[in-house]
Amino acid sequence: MTRDSGLRDEERVDVLVAGGGTGGHVYPGLAIAEELVARGRPRSTIRFVGTARGLEATAVPDAGFRVELLPGRGLQRRFTVANLRAAWQTVVATVRAFRLVGRLRPRVVVGLGGYASLPTIVAARLRRIPVVVHEQNAAPGLANRIATRLGARAAVSLPGTPLRGAVLTGNPVRAEIVAVERAPDAARPLLAVFGGSLGARRINDAALGLYGCWRGRDDLRVHHVSGPRDFERCSTRLDAIRSAGDALEYRLVRYEEHMEQLYAAASLALCRSGAVTVAELAAAGVPAVLVPFPAATADHQTANARSLAAAGAAVSVPDEDCDVEAVEPLLSSLLGAPDRLEGMGSAARGLARPDAAARVADLVEERRVG
Repeated sequence: MTRDSGLRDEERVDVLVAGGGTGGHVYPGLAIAEELVARGRPRSTIRFVGTARGLEATAVPDAGFRVELLPGRGLQRRFTVANLRAAWQTVVATVRAFRLVGRLRPRVVVGLGGYASLPTIVAARLRRIPVVVHEQNAAPGLANRIATRLGARAAVSLPGTPLRGAVLTGNPVRAEIVAVERAPDAARPLLAVFGGSLGARRINDAALGLYGCWRGRDDLRVHHVSGPRDFERCSTRLDAIRSAGDALEYRLVRYEEHMEQLYAAASLALCRSGAVTVAELAAAGVPAVLVPFPAATADHQTANARSLAAAGAAVSVPDEDCDVEAVEPLLSSLLGAPDRLEGMGSAARGLARPDAAARVADLVEERRVG
């Protein structure tokens, strides 16, 4: 299946970008692709491979690139009928990927992790096409671990990521995030709350609990991004706890279209520690209280949070401890310490690699054949 954005097929595909499922895999790939276009590569010579269930099915065509869609879904960590279907879909996806790579004959394949990445990488190596993989998290995913064993060149986002021969490039983020100029209001600090593209119920509940504690305060503000699947519940609960005399400025939104504006204004973030999130926090220099999602594959969000905390850029709170009783004193203390927040923001910036997309593009160009 192919999603077409009006691009022509005449030119040979130069770079095939494989992976997706979530924004953590998709957006770095788009940043790399845009860097290659900026270097003079025709947009029509860069093709993506993903799955119909993933974000890439819409995000990639919206960005002006063409995407080929394979069947596939993630495996659960226990024996289920769904796992049998997923295993069969992986076999089918590998066969289709082999045919696809043979038809397109890309000069290099870029693997980003996610459902479509491994079948495409295997197909590329069987056809002796060079592969570059990018690992967004501190704990590598299965696809990238296998890829390096098959001879792929690895780029990693965080120091100490255990992939053989890896080059530290950072995690490519959108240009508008790199360009953020921070301007938090010291007189009325803003707490930004978000939980990834779909939201996080645990963080949402803690944030709504903060409303009850801070309803009388006019010296701070909260911008709460609930995520689409939990917005109605959060909105109903917020309406129930609001009172006419409340002084707290508390904004609840389903989705934030302009994260760059939120990063610029936020004094502190309360959020998950997915790969894109930690890369954007670092690029924008935003101090954070991170709540890793415990069910993330290989617990990679805990590893991501640990990297920022070790640098003094963040404080990590286990998911099971993320309730209003635990986080309110911590957040109040941090919001009341502007010097500490400034130091955390500087430490975050110290981890940023604004040239990450260019560094990965360099590896891609080194590996190209033909």
